[in-house]
Amino acid sequence: MKNKILLILVCSIFSVNFLFSQQKVQGISGLNIDNYPRVDGSSSTEPLNTIIACKLLGWRYAWRPLLEGNGIWRLEPNREDVPNNFFGERIKSSQTHQSIINLIDNQTDLIIVARKMSADEKQHANTTGVSLIETPIALDALDFLINKQNTVNSLTVKQIQDIYLGNITNWNQVGGANETIKPFIRNPNSGSQEMMKEIVMDNTGIPNWEVGYTDEIISTMVAVYTELFLYQNGICFSPHYYKEYIIRDAVGAGNIKTLAINGIMVDKNTIKNKTYPFVAEVYVSIRSDLDKNSMAYKLYEWLQTPFGQGVVEESGYIPYEIGENGIKQISNQHIQILPNPTEGIIEIRGIEDYNNLNYVVCNLLGQVIQSGKLKQTIDLSSRKGLYILTIMQNQKIIAREKIIVR
Repeated sequence: MKNKILLILVCSIFSVNFLFSQQKVQGISGLNIDNYPRVDGSSSTEPLNTIIACKLLGWRYAWRPLLEGNGIWRLEPNREDVPNNFFGERIKSSQTHQSIINLIDNQTDLIIVARKMSADEKQHANTTGVSLIETPIALDALDFLINKQNTVNSLTVKQIQDIYLGNITNWNQVGGANETIKPFIRNPNSGSQEMMKEIVMDNTGIPNWEVGYTDEIISTMVAVYTELFLYQNGICFSPHYYKEYIIRDAVGAGNIKTLAINGIMVDKNTIKNKTYPFVAEVYVSIRSDLDKNSMAYKLYEWLQTPFGQGVVEESGYIPYEIGENGIKQISNQHIQILPNPTEGIIEIRGIEDYNNLNYVVCNLLGQVIQSGKLKQTIDLSSRKGLYILTIMQNQKIIAREKIIVR
């Protein structure tokens, strides 16, 4: 029965995500609305925290534009399903810095955030005698944004760094118009600002702008798009997930474009294979002294299982996958499935030991149409169409591929 549930879940990862889905995933034994952990996180991870709760508690949900949100979209639970004040009390979005502080101060049990602790936050943790466990569960990226009126379409990593170091000050130095560059940053300790320091500037060389709300510092993610709409010579950055799923129709967003970096445009494929230069990790964090029998710890573990990773993917993030020593990015670069397209017989190459390996073939509706112990060849000659082949080791996904059977 357990294996059957796993196969169904693996297939459902690739199936259509219906609005107001109300099917529970393989959940956490004993978890209910009364003992659900206190969860906090970044602005960009709020949809993920919401869908996790909805999936585990069997509630419906859907993406909707906020009624007075100026074009902002939000993943919302169906209020008919949810007890009063549940999300106000259990699922919060205090933004990256404050949610990390809340975890250190034991004001929340678990957080999902866009980065690890900053130097200031580590100092606060050390002062209070607290240590955190920070585990990556998804991939995101940092996008660089400019006004569509700007003729520049791509910058190199070095050019981005030089702009923010003050070495490049005019757009004509990078192939654009003769206009002074106005580089915007985010407020100190914000998730995107720390991502900028860590994955773009390598924590060195970024100028120490005066802390506060000056005309160079943008205090909210939404304001990034407004400022770039107003300043055609500006440049700023945003988490990719926030831009793609949350900002959508916000004021000014339609007048903003994303720059390619080193000639590579950011998308799910370039994030997953890390060819885009500014890929970032999304973390689930807990206190190291958290009771391992608590629901918060069980949720922390569940997020690292194939079931949790399926929900991560459904939220729109690029998932990680469980490896023997923890979670690692899904990779099938050593496994070859040939030929593809196929007339029916496919060969699995790049695997030395087939012991403890299983496979499942699903159609695009998420239905299991074939499964079994993995061997060097799989016979799909009785099938015609497009399928998803998933290979698992000890119920952990190690490879997956679309298969065309002619």
